[in-house]
Amino acid sequence: MSDSEAGATGARENPPVRRVSDWDAAQLAELAIEYGTPLYVQDLDRARENCERLRDAFPDADVRYAVKAHTGRRVLETVREAGLDAECASAGEVDRALAAGFGGDRLHYTAVNPPARDLDYVVGVAEAEPDLTVTVGAVDTLDRLAERGYEGRVCVRVNPGVGAGHHEKVRTGGAAKFGIPSDRAAEAAREAAERFDVVGVHAHAGSGIDPEQLDSHRELVTRMGELARELTDPDGDAAPLDLEYVDVGGGFGVPYQEDEPPLGLPAVAEATREAVAPLPAGVDLAIEPGRYVVADAGVLLTRVNTVKPTPDERVVGVDAGMTDLLRPAMYDAYHPIRNLGRGRSADGGDAPTPDEREATPVTVAGPICETGDTLCKDRALADPTRGDLLAVGVAGAYGYEMASQYNSRPRPAEVALDDGTATIARRREGLPDLTAVERNADTPAGGDR
Repeated sequence: MSDSEAGATGARENPPVRRVSDWDAAQLAELAIEYGTPLYVQDLDRARENCERLRDAFPDADVRYAVKAHTGRRVLETVREAGLDAECASAGEVDRALAAGFGGDRLHYTAVNPPARDLDYVVGVAEAEPDLTVTVGAVDTLDRLAERGYEGRVCVRVNPGVGAGHHEKVRTGGAAKFGIPSDRAAEAAREAAERFDVVGVHAHAGSGIDPEQLDSHRELVTRMGELARELTDPDGDAAPLDLEYVDVGGGFGVPYQEDEPPLGLPAVAEATREAVAPLPAGVDLAIEPGRYVVADAGVLLTRVNTVKPTPDERVVGVDAGMTDLLRPAMYDAYHPIRNLGRGRSADGGDAPTPDEREATPVTVAGPICETGDTLCKDRALADPTRGDLLAVGVAGAYGYEMASQYNSRPRPAEVALDDGTATIARRREGLPDLTAVERNADTPAGGDR
């Protein structure tokens, strides 16, 4: 791949957002030909830039990457090298982070209602990595850790009663599922300190917080600062706790709509510091961005295979669907789509370039037997023809991570771009992969753990 073709990873100005129009069309087309579609493309250079922007905005904070946004090995290694810690929501994510080179002092296990086998695994990891921190959102979980002989580092997750996020399904701060209720949090933290090394308190408002929801985020941060001061007050009614940090979560949103402005991260950082201040001496601020690191570093490439005019709409069928990118079906999420062209015209010749075509309202539909399997509805695109390549933007967060084999569809491949060089990060699944985990009736059940 030539330097001119590597426009998506060339000279960097580190802009606050990467639009789908900023990707190099020729480079993406070449990748689609070489690796096939559907294909995720993840730009590691852009992920590094986003890590740098976070570090610059929060220079005195402990920045922890929310691994669930994108768990690929290449991404995790990039994030680790950029100096971020790893915040893991499952034992599997802890395992991935360890494999990517994170040490226990940079691992934070923040599970919700953790299954027994997950706790068994993490307690085992902590024996070898005693600096690992377990964040706990229920007194029951504290008891379950104690039953396993765990006496290590614990962070208490609080439900502050304040939630925010792009969809009701991801607004965690006010949902009873998450954290110990705020009116019981101080008592729970003090009781936990009798059995464990309580090093922090934690809360998270939700995922994809936009500028209009920052008041809710600031309210959460304020409440967490008040809790930290209460727990560390040497003149309080109870012995003070020796906290290391107050973790106010992440959820920093990114603009999916083409005309949506980026989040003003420096202003958010300043407002966060003001809201949590003054923190007690020796207590640091921690944040947990995930989407912000990887969302605009990824695109999903998909090929048009069917164009069907109907009385009500023009349906454009593609080879990627909700099994490849679930967010539109699950959250009614908007992803920008760009027609890169190179399709065939009605007479069999090369179709005009997208710039030469009329913008036409279309529904882009996938191959899954579900009405909800659409990437967009009534969206004006440069009139697609069979064979065109479409780029679905801002797909680097919760894209591949939510992919499935529903309808017995193998999961897509993923390519990592690093300084303009493309390598396979995750191979494309084939039909044999669909049955690889099936066992004969006489084979013992269970996995590796």
